[in-house]
Amino acid sequence: MTTTTTDVRSPARATDRRLPGAWSIGLQRGALELKQFFRLREQVVFTFAFPVVFLFLFASIFKDDVRGAGITASQLYVPAMMAAGIMSTSFQSLGISIAIERDEKVLRRLRGTPMPPAAYFLGKLWLVLVTGLAETAVLLLVGTTLYDVDLPGGPEKWLTFGWVFLLGLTGCALLGIAISSVPKSGRSATSVVVLPFLVLQFISGVYIAIDTIPDWMLNIGALFPLKWMCQGLRGVFLPESANVLEQAGSWEYGRIALVLGAWCVGGLVLCLLTFRWKNRRDG
Repeated sequence: MTTTTTDVRSPARATDRRLPGAWSIGLQRGALELKQFFRLREQVVFTFAFPVVFLFLFASIFKDDVRGAGITASQLYVPAMMAAGIMSTSFQSLGISIAIERDEKVLRRLRGTPMPPAAYFLGKLWLVLVTGLAETAVLLLVGTTLYDVDLPGGPEKWLTFGWVFLLGLTGCALLGIAISSVPKSGRSATSVVVLPFLVLQFISGVYIAIDTIPDWMLNIGALFPLKWMCQGLRGVFLPESANVLEQAGSWEYGRIALVLGAWCVGGLVLCLLTFRWKNRRDG
């Protein structure tokens, strides 16, 4: 007589075949995004060269000493261009690229996979973090080499740089994701995203010194993160004597943290309310 035994495995001993979590898939998405970005040489050159060229142009045209600030106009442009570079690699880059991916139905196909939706956005955030750091490093190298901008001497200034960079990058990235839902097609994305970014650069102290911009324009610019990123980075890389150029006559680090933090929260809410995986015409 043959005895047949049945191998019954308890749930605790069963092989765990759960899918990877959003965090690990997000890392893989980030690596894929970076690989795709650096394969497009023209895009890489334009992304990193654009603020450097503008810095060189403005710093060469306006290079006299700034009265009462103890700095040159060239030095004033360096942190402002760094802030614009951060917003370019986050707000502008995501606003255009996501709109194009939606128009080409890439988002729709991804939504139909088992991938957690959060992994897609984590991949985009990894992309803007790496490119934002690279952009900032390039501009800082140019500023210290050609325009005598001093690196911060103590940890306090570097800590300030860290939170201004992270809060500014996060807020601008979330705003870029939100505005990607505005264009009706991928072809119109560039116009929809670049125009407000260009206007913000003029009224936020990137191309024009703060003390020469009308107060009503500054008040409008103060509603958005770019103005506060410029101000925070000026406080990090310029001497204390330069704070007389600011609208309030000081760096206002507390207000900078408050506004940038508010944009991180507000940008997240905007994304949750407005983001779409497919175009309006697709239903």
